[in-house]
Amino acid sequence: MDKLVELPRGTLKGDEKLNDLEQWNSLAIISFIALVDTNNRVKVSLGQIMSSVTVSDLLAVAQVEP
Repeated sequence: MDKLVELPRGTLKGDEKLNDLEQWNSLAIISFIALVDTNNRVKVSLGQIMSSVTVSDLLAVAQVEP
C-alpha cells in the first residue's frame, strides 16, 4: 500500500485515514483496484473502496494482512 501512494515502505501503519493521505486520489483508487485484482485475484468494487475510512479498511476489502 505504501508504494501505491508513493510513500517509503513501512510508512503506513493501518490507522491512517484515507482522506488525510494527499496521494490517495482517483488514480490511486484505480491502481488499487487493478493491483488487488492482479495480485490477489479479488474483485473490489468502487463502493467498497468509498466506504473504507482507513488504510486497514482497504486492506480488509482486499483481503490483505496489514
